[in-house]
Amino acid sequence: MDLLGHSVSSLLPHNMTPESHQSIDSKIEVMADLETTVGILMAEHEAKRDLWWPSDLIGTEEDGDPHVAEVLLQENAQGLSDPCRVAIALNLITEEGLPHFHRILAVHFGDDTFWRQWMNLWTAEEDRHGVVLHDYCRMTRILQAQGLDRLQFEYLRSGFHPHWDYDPYRTFVYTTLQERATQWSHSNTGKACANYEPRIHYILGRIAGDEARHYAFYRQVFAEILQRDPDAALESAAAVMPSIEMPGTSMPDFREYADVVRRSGIYGPRDYQHIVKEQIKFWEIEKLSGLKPKGCAAQEQILSIPQRLERVAEHIESRTKSKTFSFDLVWHRAFEMDP
Repeated sequence: MDLLGHSVSSLLPHNMTPESHQSIDSKIEVMADLETTVGILMAEHEAKRDLWWPSDLIGTEEDGDPHVAEVLLQENAQGLSDPCRVAIALNLITEEGLPHFHRILAVHFGDDTFWRQWMNLWTAEEDRHGVVLHDYCRMTRILQAQGLDRLQFEYLRSGFHPHWDYDPYRTFVYTTLQERATQWSHSNTGKACANYEPRIHYILGRIAGDEARHYAFYRQVFAEILQRDPDAALESAAAVMPSIEMPGTSMPDFREYADVVRRSGIYGPRDYQHIVKEQIKFWEIEKLSGLKPKGCAAQEQILSIPQRLERVAEHIESRTKSKTFSFDLVWHRAFEMDP
């Protein structure tokens, strides 16, 4: 049974084996056992959080005449380079994928639980990220508005159905890695923009702070899962950690956008390698003992991932040459980027 009281098996794909169904059911039981822990982690999260509103971060209402403030914001933002604009657009669209993640998490959480309370709180906090970035882009006009609307529509329409969709353990491995990666991307995009426009630097810094706290929650949840069910938890982690499918991967021209972000030094394979190393250390993967054969094999696989990611990064870097980019979001202006 899931936390809602329905049969988990009724929610799973029909082509799953009976063993897979049983495995998911047992994992849901572990998640239910974490109910009290989730309540504690959520209380700690709210105690540390400084809740902000998109209207606060934009700042046009508090800077005297709103019209004058908006004009000044537009003027300041015109200095943003096209690679910075592309990075902001990618960050914005990935945040707009929130409906996908709400759906994925919701299948595991029932009413009247701390899990459901956390999911709703997390969704409310995440929703502000897309709102404030959209507000900023609309006010500053740094992106071609209709192109941005189409990109968001096509991304949401294409859906997001990763291979870990129905496995709660894999879900929390993924959210740990993804929240850290988005924190990294927002923070570094802000730094890249800082010399051009301090307001977006400030906005992205506040968003990154949210992502850091969400990351802390999810990685602690998975640490608790490891304590209760180490063999199955390691198998799930080994399935997800080698290469995560970032939010937004289904949007048109995602690889081109991601290449601009990598070349800008904002986020790329070496950053993901660093994130994986962080989790291996925090979860103390190397120290886990008393594992069954499958758990031992998964442990060994996880410990080898950083070396594999190093080879991936070296391969990409060795093949990268100068390239010219052009996107409708920045009015098809061509700009060249070095490797």
